[in-house]
Amino acid sequence: MAGSNHAGRWEKRWHPLRREWVIYSAHRNNRPWDGETEQTAVTNPASYEPSCYLCPGNTRVGGATNPDYDGVYVFDNDHPVVGPDAPDAREPAAAARGLARVVCYHPRHDITVGDLSEAQVLDVLKTWRQQTAELGARPDILTVQIFENKGEACGTSSPHPHCQIYATDFVMAHPTRTLDTLANDRDTFRKLLDFEQQDPRRIVAGQPHATAFVPYFARFPFEVWIFPKQRAAHLTELDDDALAGLASLYREINQRYDALFGMPFPYVMALAQAPTDGVLHPDFHLHLKFFPPLRAPGLRKILAGAELGGGNFMNDTIPEETAEQLRAVVIPNNAAATKEKHAEADKADMADKADKAPKEAT
Repeated sequence: MAGSNHAGRWEKRWHPLRREWVIYSAHRNNRPWDGETEQTAVTNPASYEPSCYLCPGNTRVGGATNPDYDGVYVFDNDHPVVGPDAPDAREPAAAARGLARVVCYHPRHDITVGDLSEAQVLDVLKTWRQQTAELGARPDILTVQIFENKGEACGTSSPHPHCQIYATDFVMAHPTRTLDTLANDRDTFRKLLDFEQQDPRRIVAGQPHATAFVPYFARFPFEVWIFPKQRAAHLTELDDDALAGLASLYREINQRYDALFGMPFPYVMALAQAPTDGVLHPDFHLHLKFFPPLRAPGLRKILAGAELGGGNFMNDTIPEETAEQLRAVVIPNNAAATKEKHAEADKADMADKADKAPKEAT
């Protein structure tokens, strides 16, 4: 029978939140490829970059100067997609109003989430929670979308560890679609999590208050979702234990990605939470979603004819197999490695400053 050698690797699976099919064709992942490849060489940026608009003490393009911050730092985006001063528009268009902010995770330029301590990552998520509370309380804000673009492959403008927040005066498309799904089946999230917990092959990591897995219906290679075990529609509803669990796995998944690929692994991370429209959403279960652009080292997942033309995703990997790869990773002694990395960067910075210092006349 044609295709019998590809059983379990060539099939379609139903995505319950998007209510659409995802097609899997893992037998195609090793097909000949003469197209563009991604550079995977590891660079070693300095701990401070004078030209970086996110580093402490630097002046941004809008003229504002960053303070010498030593923790998480938040500021209004100098190039906002949405803003309170967006001009009026002629119908049927509308003004692109809202707020756009940048959240710097750490003053150092040369680290990623996986290099931070659990306490530092928790500080980041506490900032997300505070920003959700502040922005979501505004009557003109209906969505608080928090996301991180990591790596050049995902279009980030700076490697400095940071994320962004778009707070919009409309409900964005993904939460709208999720709410439509929940209107048809209020138990969608419960069924989804029960299904994943019953098959440990896709579980990547877990702890008492959160779980991380490659979803059965993953659209992207190495896609990972992290759920707090406490159901909540918004970060403001999570208790401290649940928030800490989410932070712990956010850090661990970064470490697993980086160790598996031997590089700061690129991805788009999005926080899925309910609209801030003043309506209770008791059936919504917030979660983090990671969408990596690489299907193999150096090979990008390109959205092509099927995805853009037909609207259904094609995945050249199998969720059970990518989960196994991520789960099998031995995470290095991150604290020691980070300490050594910081010491080397500090030594290089001191040498650079010494070279630039005025020389005493002899």
